[in-house]
Amino acid sequence: MGASPDGKGNVGMGSTSGEKFANGTDLNMDIDEDDDVFDELVSVQELGEEFLRNFCRKAAVSFFNQYGLISHQINSYNDFIKYGLQNTFDSFGEFVIHSGYDPSKKGEGDWRHARVKFGKVTVERPTFWAVTGGNELNMLPRHARLQNMTYSSRMKVTVELQVYTAKSVKSDKFKTGREEIVEEEIVHQDNREIIIGRIPVMVKSELCWMNEVEKSDCDFDHGGYFLIKGAEKIFIAQEQISLKRLWISNIQGWTVAYRSEVKRNRLIIRLVENSKVEYIKGGEKILTVFFLSIEIPVWILFFALGVRSDKEVVSLIDYGSSDSSISNILFASIRDADWKCRNFREESAALNHLDRLRKETRFPPEESVEECLGKYLFPSLKGFKQKARFLGYMVKCLLQAFTGHRKCDNRDDFRNKRLELAGELLEREMKVHIAHARRRMAKTLQRDLYADRTVRPIEHYLDASIVTNGLSRAFSTGAWSHPYKKMERISGVVANLGRANPLQTMVDLRKTRQQVQYTGKVGDARYPHPSHWGKVCFLSTPDGENCGLVKNLATTALVSTNIVKSVVESIVDTLFDSGMEKVVNDTSSSLDGKDKVFLNGEWVGVCEDSLSFTAELRRRRRRKELPYQVEIKRDEHKGEVRIFTDAGRILRPLLVVENLFKLKAFKGKENYAFQPLLDKGIVELIGAEEEEDCRTAWGIRYLLAEVEGKQPVKYTHCELDMSFLLGLSCGIIPFANHDHARRVLYQAQKHSQQAIGFSTTNPNIRVDTLSHQMYYPQRPLFHTMTADCLGKSGFPLGQNRLEPKPELYNGQNAIVAVNVHLGYNQEDSLVMNRASIERGMFRTEHVRSYKAEVDNKEIQEKRRKAEDIVNFGKTESKIGRVDSLDDDGFPYIGASLQSGDIVIGRFAESGADHGVKLKHTERGMVQKVVLSSNDDGKNFAVVSLRQVRSPCLGDKFSSMHGQKGVLGFLESHENFPFTTQGIVPDIVINPHAFPSRQTPGQLLEAALGKGIACGGSKKHATPFSTLSIDAITEQLHRAGFSRWGNERVYNGRTGEMVRSLIFMGPTFYQRLVHMAEDKVKFRNTGPVHPLTRQPVADRKRYGGIKFGEMERDCLIAHGASANLHERLFTLSDCSQMHVCQNCKNAANVIERTVAAGRKIRGPYCRVCQSGDEIVKVSVPYGAKLLCQELFSMGISLKFETQLC
Repeated sequence: MGASPDGKGNVGMGSTSGEKFANGTDLNMDIDEDDDVFDELVSVQELGEEFLRNFCRKAAVSFFNQYGLISHQINSYNDFIKYGLQNTFDSFGEFVIHSGYDPSKKGEGDWRHARVKFGKVTVERPTFWAVTGGNELNMLPRHARLQNMTYSSRMKVTVELQVYTAKSVKSDKFKTGREEIVEEEIVHQDNREIIIGRIPVMVKSELCWMNEVEKSDCDFDHGGYFLIKGAEKIFIAQEQISLKRLWISNIQGWTVAYRSEVKRNRLIIRLVENSKVEYIKGGEKILTVFFLSIEIPVWILFFALGVRSDKEVVSLIDYGSSDSSISNILFASIRDADWKCRNFREESAALNHLDRLRKETRFPPEESVEECLGKYLFPSLKGFKQKARFLGYMVKCLLQAFTGHRKCDNRDDFRNKRLELAGELLEREMKVHIAHARRRMAKTLQRDLYADRTVRPIEHYLDASIVTNGLSRAFSTGAWSHPYKKMERISGVVANLGRANPLQTMVDLRKTRQQVQYTGKVGDARYPHPSHWGKVCFLSTPDGENCGLVKNLATTALVSTNIVKSVVESIVDTLFDSGMEKVVNDTSSSLDGKDKVFLNGEWVGVCEDSLSFTAELRRRRRRKELPYQVEIKRDEHKGEVRIFTDAGRILRPLLVVENLFKLKAFKGKENYAFQPLLDKGIVELIGAEEEEDCRTAWGIRYLLAEVEGKQPVKYTHCELDMSFLLGLSCGIIPFANHDHARRVLYQAQKHSQQAIGFSTTNPNIRVDTLSHQMYYPQRPLFHTMTADCLGKSGFPLGQNRLEPKPELYNGQNAIVAVNVHLGYNQEDSLVMNRASIERGMFRTEHVRSYKAEVDNKEIQEKRRKAEDIVNFGKTESKIGRVDSLDDDGFPYIGASLQSGDIVIGRFAESGADHGVKLKHTERGMVQKVVLSSNDDGKNFAVVSLRQVRSPCLGDKFSSMHGQKGVLGFLESHENFPFTTQGIVPDIVINPHAFPSRQTPGQLLEAALGKGIACGGSKKHATPFSTLSIDAITEQLHRAGFSRWGNERVYNGRTGEMVRSLIFMGPTFYQRLVHMAEDKVKFRNTGPVHPLTRQPVADRKRYGGIKFGEMERDCLIAHGASANLHERLFTLSDCSQMHVCQNCKNAANVIERTVAAGRKIRGPYCRVCQSGDEIVKVSVPYGAKLLCQELFSMGISLKFETQLC
């Protein structure tokens, strides 16, 4: 990520003077006053490569200890609870409710009005009401999970209600400026704290009870999710375009936009063709402004802001060069302004013209035109002349883009994007429901404002269930409020948390999503962009319609949170201390040679020397005088310094090269905390835009590399490790840089998230619908930087007493031989050792839960019909067997249930059976029975069935390199090939899997694993910094094996030596959730669809298999036509119909009268009026149905019949 030097030798990151390090880095930097400068000044070479490598690893460990992997989710939610929730209520302001003005209800006195205002918001911790004790108990996440409740907190808000009467009275015009003023007399006032609703609580946030406990329910649970009606829901970070900058675009004409969340603050300048004749293109281009729903020539707006001459306007625009096309645009804009308002240069004529246009709009603002310009036009700038300067700058940017001197903004660049997380998303949804509650309150309160009614306390009008149910519905359905379209909702914001294994859980919490209108044409949105470097993983993205739109954060990526308003004000003071000057409030003084300073897109000042100004700011940030999340960008080309403190920017830690000398003080320390490294300026968090100013070394060895005859590269920053550029699931793949990218993507996106591991350590207090657990999960032999740095310190295992993160790997180490075996491992299938499987290799446990609910007694008592009441219990059932049920309707623990058994017994008083039956292919042993009640007032029961599954034919397995395959044959131990040492492989895979797939990483993993198993010390297989092949082969050779991992083997069947050498080594294999037992589908005859009489589709309903055209072609090609006829006709929807051979139409079976008044029933052709020559034919019922349906539309089918 290099950047061009800025002419002063240090790429804009250091200071402008001072001595240099050996590698050209600057010395004149932030050195604490109490430090002994001369002792500390040591070069990078003196620190040594080994020390710096260890420091990088320890810094990464301390980074993950401080921030974890999902801090962005929890920090955003905490920020919302602390500040965002209050801001949400404050944004509504005062709400005035007028009387209904019904003359029949006026009574005596004046009309009454009400004024409602929200005050302070408080949020309690989650509690729930215990019916037995009659008191409130602390609600923990496990309670919500087991009882299907929502883990939520009560919100209380102080509401001020004033009821007043309004009278018009005459006043002294000289004092007030008006002849009449409105006097208000307060009739009733109420100020109280009420419950406004319940807000879902994020697990492990500051509101959650689990935040304080030392040991949580599950060792792998890091929080970051919500519990809605017992289901675990997460937010997927939404990529949105940033509103904190001027946006130049050429998509629908040339425009420059000042964008804001407040609609009335938005301003757009367009370059449009001013064609006098309609429908004729090629007219002169003029500048127009869209502001407050009106379109005005830019020249009139300049004069409305106090500019006095055309020359002043041109000097404000300050385009620079005398380009004829620009002159033409400016002259045309002046002519257009003259044509629309002839005397706009005269005093207040421009303002009057604006006022006239403002009043013609559909919803004109209440304020006067001067107040509108002061309040809504660039609200951060107070003086009208400052606003005119900024307007001139916007025009200059647009004209520069039009002439090609400035690029349009790229919507795919991460510097133009912000991630919306829990804080922003909840704020958006809360506003919708609070507005709904206010509208409902206005309707009910209005009725009580009449004189004959009394105003009740405010809680009678504000319905708390609107907010509670609205948020719960949004989480449950996943339909979230649209960012800018009021009535629309979008999907893809909320998702269920995957619990197949802990890695899938972590990856789900780190996903980002880009919403697009239509998934077909999205331009370059799907492609990787250079700004993704280090921010999002450039490999792990799903295939299919979401490819490139759903991304995963890189391993060390953080998301910034909002900085408090008081801190932002102190930042402005720091800017002035660092050399920034105020924006002058006039239009005459020139700003030539000065760069503009923007803070979060707002113009706050100018500076003379932007290079020294940004260097000073960065020095202050490294000294803790500025918050470490502040992003500072110097744009020399545009003459801007942009500073950002807003939320949603992706930051990542980098080493500051010029401050590495401070590491001498850390020598000899075992563990570092990350915060001191930030405070000392040794590591800093860099954003997407600031990274363009950095020159970043890819690793420590690049800092120390010396190129002969060339000046050393002056790096400003250094990566902690190259593997941190990848996402979490990619960074733990060994030798990922040696594999084809598609295979790495398969492993990262599919196989790692389908692998069966040990998902939770609290399965006894969970009732998941379906969960898998591996009996003997293992850690791989190799190490990766990501897994090591995420590990727990203080363990004797691993390097530097770090235990690698075990739950990220879900599988077992198997001895894998690369060989053909009797043709049973063709096309990616595997041959496994039966003895290994019998010893417990890849043995897993599967738990499926069945739920049923009944109404509790209070609800039952309200019911009129007693026979409608449903209760749990055992009764004789016609739909299934009830042998294993006790009298309460539940099976006993350890009962073996088979397909067709009743698993939960329920019956109505009328005798109707409502039991839950095990479907086709479902079976298991009863593991636990839970009987509880939820917050909807219903009692429910959960029965969990356990199944132990050993690998069988057709089960799916995968290595960590995307080499997936199904089990093709279970070979007995004695028939497998064995080595001279007596080692028998567990798995034999086909050598043809490697050349076309381009996955030499698996071979390297096996070779490295073999060396590690024999006591080798070199264990790391981190992507981009892997061991060389020479080092791996040397380690193998020292252990007494062939350098290339090949072994001499003997045939297990004959005992003869196999002529060729076989490659063999331990490889980490994963068992995936796709198993033959869940897929197998068989039936002879069974249930059919009532309309078509063809087999139903569902496997669990004993349905049939979909047999399409291509499958039919295969059977015809095999010559198995009789089988085809039997499957698709005889056993499917065979039926008979009658056809008249005379007219070829279908004949019906009817009852008709014949001679002598007799009635007979038989086939009869209504067309021929005859019952003769009618034959019976066998046809599929679907064909017969089609014939009848077409006949109802007036279309008749004719049938040719032949005797066969």
